[in-house]
Amino acid sequence: MKEHPVIVIGAGIGGLSAAISLAARGVPVEVFEAASAPGGKMRQVEVAGQRLDAGPTVFTMRWIFEALFEEAGTRLADWVTLRQASVLARHGWEDGSRLDLFACPARTEEAISAFSGPGALAGFRRFRAEARELYEALNPRFIEAPRAGPLAMATRFPPEVALRLLMMGPASTLWQRLGRHFADPWLRQLYARYATYCGSSPFQAPGLLSLIAHVEAEGVWLIRGGMHALARQMAALAGRLGVRIHYNSPVRRIAAPGRAEAIHLADGTRHPARAVIFNGDAQALASGLLGPEARRAVPPAPAAQRSLSALVWSMVAEAEGLPLSRHTVLFPQAYRPEFDAIFREGRLPANPTVYICAQDRDAADGPAPRGPERLHIHVNAPANGDTSPPSQEEIERCTQAMITLAARTGVRLTPSGQQITTPERFHRLFPATGGALYGPANHGMLGSFRRRGAASRVPGLYLAGGSVHPGPGVPMAAMSGRLAAAQLAQDWGLDWDPASTNRSRPAATSGGISTGSPTAGASA
Repeated sequence: MKEHPVIVIGAGIGGLSAAISLAARGVPVEVFEAASAPGGKMRQVEVAGQRLDAGPTVFTMRWIFEALFEEAGTRLADWVTLRQASVLARHGWEDGSRLDLFACPARTEEAISAFSGPGALAGFRRFRAEARELYEALNPRFIEAPRAGPLAMATRFPPEVALRLLMMGPASTLWQRLGRHFADPWLRQLYARYATYCGSSPFQAPGLLSLIAHVEAEGVWLIRGGMHALARQMAALAGRLGVRIHYNSPVRRIAAPGRAEAIHLADGTRHPARAVIFNGDAQALASGLLGPEARRAVPPAPAAQRSLSALVWSMVAEAEGLPLSRHTVLFPQAYRPEFDAIFREGRLPANPTVYICAQDRDAADGPAPRGPERLHIHVNAPANGDTSPPSQEEIERCTQAMITLAARTGVRLTPSGQQITTPERFHRLFPATGGALYGPANHGMLGSFRRRGAASRVPGLYLAGGSVHPGPGVPMAAMSGRLAAAQLAQDWGLDWDPASTNRSRPAATSGGISTGSPTAGASA
């Protein structure tokens, strides 16, 4: 067994991160990927002769990738070209309101004061300080740390930090938390959207998700060549380290009579393994899609716990009217009905929020492209692609609702080509998910702490990806892969310096939790 490689199933960001971390330490690794290219959900499609990112579109927490590339003896900047977005996102409403959030805190404060009046500024500063406190408390003890249950998590916090977190009201939902800071319903709606970054409803997700506001404020980055370019460069780095990546190689079974010892491909070939890292949705194991022996790796989860799916239009179109930024969000008048429709009624919302990633825009106020441009348009949807997927009629109604909201908020679209990805299609791409794009939803006070860690119930079988700890999103998936590699190394008794995992992380400025005034915390 010691002569066999570690096998990684899936060349998504989690799988590639695990492969790089292990290979950088001399561990032989092979990756088997069902698709013809790396990236997993960070995929591309072709529309009207152009390549478009059709998965994640926002890149944050670049320090996670800087540390990963440093592990491999190189620099992220030597492989991808990054440029910081000056406009984090542009927001529009049906009444004609418009608000930009900026990388520069002072510009954001000016914009909010002009948008909602000077009285809104104090609430924004309190909110921003609280988001920062949550991030600095949870980042080293949760995001960067191995998974632990709620009770074990509590032991990681010094008493003064735990007390401060309790004073914040951990049982409140994100929507309730925002109500303490924002009287303006549009601001509350804007920041509530961060729950959807985890595939969750702001009316059910815990208030701690407000820390995402701090993550974005620390920097949103644009990658030359698009998000998929990062996946391709990570695959290239893995190859330079000696990792063999097999594309068009779907895995049908994990052989684990006592421990994970081999995989079987769809073509019938068997590949022995010293250990296996599964970079797919954990429910694919629980449902038996990887064979009966791997089924015991994780417990099954009910479909009701699934996160959001989506309707995604990959479009080449003329966009006129409201100038788009790289990231633009268009809101309907009422917000709660969208999530009631999805999570309670299991149907597409009648008036959804619309997110547009204009992939040829510069996230500033640069000139618009001449002629048709590449657009990724995203509307939240229920993850029922395996049980009761939306009909063609429902999809057409939702398409019209998207176009209507865009027009009401000032964006006129004239497509010259498009491709729609539905929950059913996402389910086929990512089996056992129903089309859920973020693993389980982060609902309830302890929702964020219920995800599986890297170690499964099957010896030698490890987990990585957005369905496990620390959660969904590009940087979290990368961290999950590094944690899976570290867990494997720990089980093998390898010399692995945990500090090296996070050596590029910016130092917290307050030692974990701020005790200063909200204003001081916001302006730092």
